[in-house]
Amino acid sequence: MEYFQEGGIARKIVMFLMAFRRFVLEIAISFFLLTFLIYWYSPDILLALQLHLDQKLAFFGVFEPVIALLKISAISALVLLAPWIMWRIGQVLSALFGLKRLFIFIFVASGLMLFYSGAAFCYFITLPFGVNFLLGYQSQVVKPVISIGKFVDFTGLFLLGFGIIFELPLVMTLLCRLRLCRPETFTRGRRYAVLIIAILAAALTPTPDVVNMALMGIPLYILYELGILIARLSRPSPA
Repeated sequence: MEYFQEGGIARKIVMFLMAFRRFVLEIAISFFLLTFLIYWYSPDILLALQLHLDQKLAFFGVFEPVIALLKISAISALVLLAPWIMWRIGQVLSALFGLKRLFIFIFVASGLMLFYSGAAFCYFITLPFGVNFLLGYQSQVVKPVISIGKFVDFTGLFLLGFGIIFELPLVMTLLCRLRLCRPETFTRGRRYAVLIIAILAAALTPTPDVVNMALMGIPLYILYELGILIARLSRPSPA
């Protein structure tokens, strides 16, 4: 897909905006259609989440179950559309910056692997641990009653959040590949990276305890170091 041909900067900007508009329209149409199709299977998805986290749910409004199932459908649609979204982003980057097809292929494959790895890490490790910790405050007198809407918001936010956060090495490598920064920039910024990672871990993990924060903070720092290593190995040759 060729977005830019030879010409002035203004022409390239116009073509990019036209391609971006088409990209947004394609994503929007595909998202709504897929959300509609997945809605029929959303009760099964909700049941799988309930069984996985061993929770009983309740609802406190007439429309709350319908809205919750719509949210599940929308989140599932985004997860399923991730390969196509990554591929389209790769096409735009290739056209805009002249990146080679091999790099775009590696970019898309790595992005998908990192996204799904982050979501899986959250699903199998962080969420069960966090939910068990939070519900550990119940007693014979105080019993939890979990709203279906809050449950869907909670799980969906963290699944998507972890998937996006795990893209860190890819973003670092891309910035260096585009010569917007150098691997040495990330090396010198380790102390600031540790601080930002600690803040993100505190904000995004389900519980504020040190153990649960470490479940996100440690993998995220490992990904940061991995990003530095990959950025060095894929450093573009001097012009």
